[in-house]
This record gives sequence, C-alpha cells and structure tokens, in this order.
Amino acid sequence: MQRLKTRAQFQAAMAGGVVSRTAHFALHRLVLEADDAAATPSTGPGSLPAVQGPQALFGVPGPWLGAMVPKRWARRAVTRNAIKRQIYAVSAAFEAQLPQAAFVVRLRTTFDRKQFVSACSEPLKLAVRTELQQLFTHAARRASLAQARP
Repeated sequence: MQRLKTRAQFQAAMAGGVVSRTAHFALHRLVLEADDAAATPSTGPGSLPAVQGPQALFGVPGPWLGAMVPKRWARRAVTRNAIKRQIYAVSAAFEAQLPQAAFVVRLRTTFDRKQFVSACSEPLKLAVRTELQQLFTHAARRASLAQARP
C-alpha cells in the first residue's frame, strides 16, 4: 500500500467523499481508474503524464493511504503518532480487501482525556484499533457490494 505524501494527494482523496465513519474517525475515498493509461505515466524526458486531474497524482496502481490527525483533536505529539501508527497497521491488514483507490483516514473528534489519561496508553490503543477495524470493515464491505453490482 502506497502512502499519500503531498498536499495535492490528500486534497484529491478527501474530495472523493466520505465512505465510512465511526465516532472518532472518517474514511475518505477517491476511486482511481484501473486502466493502464492511468497507471503508467509517459516515459519520455520532460513528457507530461497521460492522465490529467486527480488521477495524475497517483502513478502507482493499487490502494493509497494517508492519515490526518490534527492537533486540534490530539494535542500531544505522542498521541498523534500512536494513532497514525495504528491507522497504518490496521490498514495493512485490510489491504487485500480494498479497491484501487486513494484513502484518507481523518480523526474528526477527540478521545476523552478523562477516560484516556495517558497519551499513549494501552486502553487508548485498543479503542483506536477497534474503531479503525470497524471503519475499514465497513469500507471493505461497501467496496465488495459495489463490485458485485453490474
């Protein structure tokens, strides 16, 4: 699974719309075309990619993933980093079930600091992991239903 790196990639993926959400997370998805013209850029020196628009941002075929954990919802850096590690770990388990698309997992509300006192506690990690598994399970189910339709 490729990781989103540029601001343009994140913006394009988030413009695709929300496909799944839980109490704390939202999953945005931009479906990428699976044809070979979109997947392989031109090879000539100084040539432009064959595809214009959002598709041109994702040259390698397969699923792409980015994690957005704003300071607004996770004040401590250790918490933000722990949540991002959980996002990438859970998404790796669902990689085979996800379609060729660009995904952004966005933290949309804070975890209660009264309930999770430590910035990187085991209960917080468990809560994050279970929500992320719900998020990706729902997204994978929607993707398989969309593929089953003619």
